[in-house]
Parts: sequence; structure tokens; C-alpha cells
Amino acid sequence: MLVGVSGIGFFSLCYRLFTNARWIYKMFIRSPKNLRDYGLWAIITGSTDGIGKALAFELASKGLNLVCMARNLSKLESTAAEIRHKFGQRIKIRNIALDFDKSGPTEISSAIHHGIQGLDIGLLVNNVGITNSHPKFFHEFEPEFIESMVRVNVEAAIWVTRAVIPGMMKKKKGAIVNIGSGSSATVSSYPLFTLYAASKA
Repeated sequence: MLVGVSGIGFFSLCYRLFTNARWIYKMFIRSPKNLRDYGLWAIITGSTDGIGKALAFELASKGLNLVCMARNLSKLESTAAEIRHKFGQRIKIRNIALDFDKSGPTEISSAIHHGIQGLDIGLLVNNVGITNSHPKFFHEFEPEFIESMVRVNVEAAIWVTRAVIPGMMKKKKGAIVNIGSGSSATVSSYPLFTLYAASKA
């Protein structure tokens, strides 16, 4: 009996050590993937601020051409100018100005199909998101704002992915990254921002 329990404990420990070693290898030791192997272009939603803008610069540094999506055309053009200033004309950039809050599946699909026509899309980053500007109890949110947050934080990723994925399936390669929030995982409870935490889980 004692030998059996010891054996289970030993195998459990070995499994945990193997899992940790594999994670360390993947995160710190193995060579990074060449993202251009997936395709020459990357799409980033919400690419004019914060994480989305930082990702646009990072992907440009890896030699990927960019399809930047956001609702404000002037900010898209400004971000594109900054990227070109840093990386030169070797990085091609296309901008798609689209307000996900005011666009349904048909508008999103049409804008993307038109914007990426003829491009070798290898990477999609679903990053766009909104949150409440100040802390609020859940019952204090207006229904219209709840609908807006769900459209932008949840539905946008669905419809953008649905528009992009057929091209990836056709060439049998591609990568899709959905940016969530630590507010739904790192913090066990995110008081007064529950709607954001739930929609960005």
C-alpha cells in the first residue's frame, strides 16, 4: 500500500517537473518562430493605442507588413507615419477605419475583405477593447453601454476572425492571437469593473 502511494507521488512529481521544464524550454530556450512563415501580413485590431500600438511596432520590427484597424482614421495615419519613420518604407501598411461598436457582421466582413484583398495574411491579433472610464457597480451600467462593450470586446473578435480565417485555411497556415485581460485571471475579482473582466476573459 505504502509503495503504491509512494509510486503515485513519484509519478506526480515527475509529471510536474516535466511540465515545468517544458514550459521553461518553450518560453526561454527554443528559437522563436519566424512569423513571416505564416504570411507576410499581420492584422491588428485596436492598433492606435496601448498594447495594440506596441504590438504593431513589434511586428513591424519582425518584418511583417501591417493591416491596422481602429475607429479613428487620423490616429491610424499617425501610427502608420510613426512606424514608417522608425522602420522605413520596407514595412507596408494598410489602414482600415472601422468602429466596431457601430458595425455589424456584414460591415465588418465587407471592410476586411476589401482591405485585405490580395494580401498574404499570416497573423491576426484581436486586441480591440473598451472599458468603463471609472469604477461602477454592475447594476449602474446603462444597457446601451453593456451592449457596446460586448460588441467591441467579444463580438468584434468573432466577426474579424470569421472574415480572416478562410484565407488561412486555404493556405493551411496562420496564427490567431486573442488579447485578453489579467483582470479576469490574475485578479480573482475585479470590483467595479466586472463587465470588462467578463468580456475580456
